[in-house]
Amino acid sequence: MPASQPRSRARDRNNVLNRAEFLSLNQPLKGNQESRSSGRKQSGQPGAAGAQNSNPKERRQSQQLPEEDCMQLNPSFKGIAFNSLLAIDICMSKRLGVCANRASSWGGARSMINLLGITGHGIPWIAGTLICLVKSSTLAGQEVLMNLLLALLLDIMIVAGLQKLAKRKGPYDINPGLLDYLTMDTYAFPAGHASRAAMLSKFFLNHLVLAIPLRILLVLWALCVGFSRVMIGRHHITDVLSGFVFGYLQFRLVELIWMSSNTCQMLISIW
Repeated sequence: MPASQPRSRARDRNNVLNRAEFLSLNQPLKGNQESRSSGRKQSGQPGAAGAQNSNPKERRQSQQLPEEDCMQLNPSFKGIAFNSLLAIDICMSKRLGVCANRASSWGGARSMINLLGITGHGIPWIAGTLICLVKSSTLAGQEVLMNLLLALLLDIMIVAGLQKLAKRKGPYDINPGLLDYLTMDTYAFPAGHASRAAMLSKFFLNHLVLAIPLRILLVLWALCVGFSRVMIGRHHITDVLSGFVFGYLQFRLVELIWMSSNTCQMLISIW
């Protein structure tokens, strides 16, 4: 061990880098180290302060963005169910539109289906009610006819208003006819023919004495009028079903505001 120490000292002496003129290259000055460390501390402090100031905003964004993404990418169960039912409705309505055009599978029966739809149109029923009202000579008959006229006018206005709000188009691109434009029945939801047929059938069943076969035929007529609109491609299935519901509600509304015989006579005298 004592012999090895002089040898290591001799090596250190012979090493060129251990000379005084080369010490600055091997060992950096303390002032430089202190200035560098202080510069790092000063440059690090604004960054830390900025990071602290920006942390609340970044946290808010990080908390908000995933929620928005979840709302867009993960729709609710109600939305999925509604879109699925809507797709099924459109698909089934297009399949049942067998008379949508001449090239359809039942294209030859289109004229007959259109004739069946005309029996549920508002203009022929209003015209027929007015003719019967002019020829009627009994107070009971005039009372029923006046309230029927009121029900028909309410049906046209309510259906036209709902169609303007919904603005739903039919499964096929079919232009409305002249009678449809007169009654403002230009959109699909709800089906005006279906609501009118349901309202009329319920009205006649409630205020006319009919035999059982006529009652059955009246209900079948309302159903055929409603679904004939699906066959010619003017309405979806849900449009027709909702039309039946609105027709029943319109009947209940007419029953609530039923005009008495005196009121009907006063209106007839004014007219």
